[in-house]
Amino acid sequence: MNAIRLGVIGIGNMGSEHCRNILSGRTPEIRLAAVADLRATRREWAAGNLPDGTAVFGSGSDLIRSRCCDAVLIAAPHGAHEPLAVEALRAGLDVLCEKPMAVTARQAERMLDAARDTGRTLALMFNQRTNCAYRAVKDALARGELGRIKRVVWIVTDWYRSQRYYDSGAWRATWRGEGGGVLLNQCPHQLDLLVWLCGMPVAVQAHCGEGKWHRIEVEDDVTAYLEFDGGATGVFIASTGDYPGTNRLEISGERGKLVCENGGIRLWQLPESERELCFSTDDPWPHPPVQEVALPTDGRNEQHCGVLNAFAGHLLRGEPLVAAAEDGLNAVRLSNAIHLSAWTGERIELPADEERFESLLAERVRRSEGKRGGDATYDTDHRGTGASVEG
Repeated sequence: MNAIRLGVIGIGNMGSEHCRNILSGRTPEIRLAAVADLRATRREWAAGNLPDGTAVFGSGSDLIRSRCCDAVLIAAPHGAHEPLAVEALRAGLDVLCEKPMAVTARQAERMLDAARDTGRTLALMFNQRTNCAYRAVKDALARGELGRIKRVVWIVTDWYRSQRYYDSGAWRATWRGEGGGVLLNQCPHQLDLLVWLCGMPVAVQAHCGEGKWHRIEVEDDVTAYLEFDGGATGVFIASTGDYPGTNRLEISGERGKLVCENGGIRLWQLPESERELCFSTDDPWPHPPVQEVALPTDGRNEQHCGVLNAFAGHLLRGEPLVAAAEDGLNAVRLSNAIHLSAWTGERIELPADEERFESLLAERVRRSEGKRGGDATYDTDHRGTGASVEG
């Protein structure tokens, strides 16, 4: 086999973009074999815009059962990720799943169990890991440029949305339709990057403003205090109600700090560890010289095509994935813990009590009023720094 026959399940904003990327020739080891969507209008688009020979199905299950693909890319609503992924894995197909991996950690765990039981590959579309800026930060941390991490602060409030955005779909910003707000729709990439760069927090204390800036049920404003093993702390702030917003990542360590903002990275390096300086100097107000430099990057930002190409390389030659399924589970666990802390007012140790989280979420789903009118099908946002498409 020299190319992967891929089926795309869900051809809304993101699914159709994946189709265009494949057909553009930027994923030479992937062939678009089939697509599926519940909406007739999208199937009509596929019939009129995709090459002859591309099979079009009315559901993901129909595509999976057709046996016309080697693997599937799931770009359906995130509540459907678990059942479709498990079905595809058990049918002997490899799976690349859009973010978030699932709404709840237990759903994500069932997906992982299915991958382990079948021996098939389950990968995640965390395309921001291909961003040259975040890769450079990852490399700098791995080289020990900052020493041990002491603090991380990520303000990601450049997700501004108007009321019209939320009113545009009956599913949007409802517990029944999404299972969450900014944490589930806009921020899975940043939560993944936070864990990828700094490790998994061991505890979280959070506040989520539900309908704080918009007439919606779910959270549109989040502030979370994070605790890490070894004593490091963090703050994660996200909102769809700030304009102009900010996307600024600052990581402080014992040997300096770095700031990633506006596509650039600034690095401040100390001549010695701050911990050594603190207890060795006789100066009560020391100001050691600090070297400030711009951290270079390789300029590559392959985004979704990079994830697709790595997926194909893994299936064909055993090459590394951009993000494996375990990474998706970590991001979901962190999101669930932030919600649970906000709902209960408690400091939550990770992993959170999954049964308790699901019970409280189910109660919110039962109380969900939903909305009349609008488009009842949805695509989650995929913008993020450097991404090419948004919902």
